[in-house]
Amino acid sequence: MVYNVSSKPKLPRGFRDFTPEIYVLRRSIIDKIIRVFERFGFDPIDTPVLEYWETLAGKYGEEAESRLIWRFTDPWSGRDYALRYDLTVPLARFIASHQDIILPFKRYHIGPVWRHEEPQKGRYREFYQCDADIVGSPYPEADAEIIELVLETLDELGFREFIVRVNDRRILSGVFEEELGLNNPIQVYRIIDKLDKIGLEGVKRELLKLGLGEVLVSKILDLIGISAEPIESLKLICSKYGSNQKIIESCRHLEEVFSILNDKNRIRFDMSLVRGLDYYTGPLLEVNLEKPRIGSIAGGGRYDNLIGMFLGRNIPATGVSLGLERLIDAGLELGIFNIDKLTVAEAQVIVLEWSLLKYAWIIARELRRYGVNTRIDLGRSSEESQRKKAKKLKIPILIFIGKIEEESKTATIYNTITGERVTVKHEEVPKIVLRFLNKI
Repeated sequence: MVYNVSSKPKLPRGFRDFTPEIYVLRRSIIDKIIRVFERFGFDPIDTPVLEYWETLAGKYGEEAESRLIWRFTDPWSGRDYALRYDLTVPLARFIASHQDIILPFKRYHIGPVWRHEEPQKGRYREFYQCDADIVGSPYPEADAEIIELVLETLDELGFREFIVRVNDRRILSGVFEEELGLNNPIQVYRIIDKLDKIGLEGVKRELLKLGLGEVLVSKILDLIGISAEPIESLKLICSKYGSNQKIIESCRHLEEVFSILNDKNRIRFDMSLVRGLDYYTGPLLEVNLEKPRIGSIAGGGRYDNLIGMFLGRNIPATGVSLGLERLIDAGLELGIFNIDKLTVAEAQVIVLEWSLLKYAWIIARELRRYGVNTRIDLGRSSEESQRKKAKKLKIPILIFIGKIEEESKTATIYNTITGERVTVKHEEVPKIVLRFLNKI
């Protein structure tokens, strides 16, 4: 066969391959996240990566639906489909499809989502979200548990310097729409959302460009400057807008949330938090690292009306989504994570002569039966080549099989970490290897 390869194959922009060492790291991080989620009693689910377009339409806002959602028409059926944009709307559809679920329902879902964004540091077109949601509880303790879950997950992963910013959609509505008289504050929210990028002066310029007067812009800037310890901030908001029912209701809800939480040092009430997804109805949260400046690593909030769009009756829900890619990028930059494990293999059987393959195979099989991840060379390489490959992959345990070992039904085990070398009967090999690996 003649191959005519004209150019190197390329990946689409914003998409990535993961080599074994990267995927091993990703999986170890996901495993830690799952351990925390399950400690809190959340159960796993999965949903298809494809949804009908009408399932996603009308849930995310004009910008997302006109520019960011990957949407296409199936050429055979003519139906419009879309790749999932997040894991929350599919959850709402899931609840409507499985009405026998016992409420409150606590679920986690870890999987890829797709957004047609401009790729940059920490932002990809295909990325993983790690979501935890509570469906069926309107109470502050559900929102408190989501915040506590975030704190514990980030602690488990090794992050220390971060802030959980909290606001409430009812406060935003009460202040901007009812108190300041903005009929459609979406454009204002979008400008405020750029505060980290353009600064306070930049926000002021853009608000003035909207045609808002100096007095109104000054009030808005004063408001978004409220960012401090949660209880004191809520007192300040209530003292200014104490006659607004939405604001009073929200403040009481948040006060109860904060009263439940033990660790308030890393929580801040922040009026500049105006998360963009249209389905939020109550408390909002966003997590930012002190460094590196990589954008939010987690975000979420309460969405009491979203499930009703599918079910015809509202079911309260609240949740959070952690961005796996940003967690990994930030963790690598901070030295919290390291790409030091190049393979899942814990042991390599080194075959000195290939006539001894069957005996070596028995040793490998026995190790695997005891739960040791074991490699054996399938390319019939030389002893030197086998050792070099194992060293390059940083495999900690080497088991040598030569004529002497085969004849005496033994194996020579070498611990590359400690330098210890022993020859033992073949039935003792798993026990010694497990001891070298600190698994017993």
